[in-house]
Amino acid sequence: MNSTYSLLKDFNYPKTQKAIIIEQTGGPEVLKYADIAAPSLKELKPSEVIVKIKYSGINLIETYFRKGIYPVPLPYTLGREASGKIVATGSNVSEFNLNDYVVFLKPGSFCQYVKVDTSTDKVINIGAEVSDEILKQYTASMLQGLTALAFVEEAYPVKKGDYILNYAAAGGVGSILNQLLKLKGAHTIAVASTEEKLKIAVENGAEFTILNDDPDFVNKIKSLTPGNAGTECIFDSIGKETFENSLAIVKRKGTIISYGNASGPVEPLSINRLSAKNVKIARPQLFAYITTPEEFEYYTSKLFKLISEKQISINIFDVFNLKDYSEATKLMEARKTTGKLVLEVPQ
Repeated sequence: MNSTYSLLKDFNYPKTQKAIIIEQTGGPEVLKYADIAAPSLKELKPSEVIVKIKYSGINLIETYFRKGIYPVPLPYTLGREASGKIVATGSNVSEFNLNDYVVFLKPGSFCQYVKVDTSTDKVINIGAEVSDEILKQYTASMLQGLTALAFVEEAYPVKKGDYILNYAAAGGVGSILNQLLKLKGAHTIAVASTEEKLKIAVENGAEFTILNDDPDFVNKIKSLTPGNAGTECIFDSIGKETFENSLAIVKRKGTIISYGNASGPVEPLSINRLSAKNVKIARPQLFAYITTPEEFEYYTSKLFKLISEKQISINIFDVFNLKDYSEATKLMEARKTTGKLVLEVPQ
């Protein structure tokens, strides 16, 4: 055995692995379930580990890479968050052991093996003894849970009594936002595409609901707010289709948090349009809130505490085999899912 790493005893480490990749941009038809090289043991750096992935979370950002909205070098392995068991460690790794389970944020996680740097990557050690259900819950909570938590604390610090509009309120981030907003004492107006999804939003803490195709959408929402003034903040993950309504609904001196492109990117905006109501617009993304180790530790600790104390729950809509990612993303992009979708990776 190469002296620069340790490998799990009797583990038959492969040269290739299965992965979901794209070689060109486009619709779901460009997705490939293919063989790619497994991370090299001989090139393992002293601070790195190799994780055999068990679960990987599905997020809308994968569709942005696939469609070319966010350009990436091709070919590209999709995925942003995952969990699994450590099967190899570099020579200087001390706080992560063989057989430990970890949850991490790292591009390229729709595959069987990933190399993670314990000194620089966003990774959490959860020990050698963990139930399958907890592992799945932690995986499902990482990207969307941290996003929702950072948004209500920093993108717009939500105050008790605020009226908040939450688009895609039965989705992954939206469902968690509903719960966090209720904990903060805000009045949440949930938007979704079906009555079934609105019911889920109410179960997660939303106070008011409205269908996204309501013909009197703007006026009905404003009528729910004191003096018909509009909402203090809007969390908008839809993008192009909803931005004009958001601008009409937001209160004077209010804030629009635009964080997704489900219907396409927002059209270029003349900044002068914000002056009429002194509106603030932010386009945040999670990783700028968890850049430092201290920030990452703060938000993950808070998130896991909320989950462990059952103050919030993570709704896992379904679990798909890695090879069936195309089916999963088609359902998600058609807005036929609620909560979180998870991939199970073949062992």
